Amino acid sequence: MKTRIIPVTPFKQNCTLLICEASQRAAVVDPGGDLEQIEEHIEKAGVTLEKVFLTHGHLDHCGGAQELAHKYHVPIEGPHKEERFWLDLLPEQSIRFGFPPASVFMPDRWLENGDCVHFGEETLEVYHCPGHTPGHIIFFSRAQRLAMVGDVLFAHAIGRTDFPRGNRAQLIHSIQSQLWPLGDDVTFIPGHGRTSTFGQERKTNPYVADDVISSASVN
Repeated sequence: MKTRIIPVTPFKQNCTLLICEASQRAAVVDPGGDLEQIEEHIEKAGVTLEKVFLTHGHLDHCGGAQELAHKYHVPIEGPHKEERFWLDLLPEQSIRFGFPPASVFMPDRWLENGDCVHFGEETLEVYHCPGHTPGHIIFFSRAQRLAMVGDVLFAHAIGRTDFPRGNRAQLIHSIQSQLWPLGDDVTFIPGHGRTSTFGQERKTNPYVADDVISSASVN
């Protein structure tokens, strides 16, 4: 599986184009906007778009999903049903952040913890990781040892929890219980910024490194 990271919107959100090399079919994760850039990558790669996957309902991650899905006649899968709270607020989000108007939509398939999604010959596992938002999910390719984690975890940081229905303790629990067991060798693509590995973050992340969590537990 090949990946193409496409920073979109003024927030430089990491939209990701996933390409199944065996079938030349593709999926797009979190098309938040700037659809002309995403479409250009699809066309240059010479692939057939099959799915749109969403990690959560914040505008910079899903603002372009409906339009992209309609143009290519493909389904939207994800996020978790708890994210309906944020999808219902898309018009308000677009006004607040000065984005192009966004309308409310529902995915073709809500995803639950333990589900799998497919495109081409590739399979991604789904993990529910609430905290940043209530219905946030991540996608994991066990074969590629690669995770698309949205705004759960960043290189040297974690997702914000000061938005409505955010919960810091829940987010940290999600990282420890859902991400770390996947393995230190897993490379992850965050919603913003550079890639890293779970092992690196367990050593150096100032919020969820193992020694940070241990110290907090003792105190």
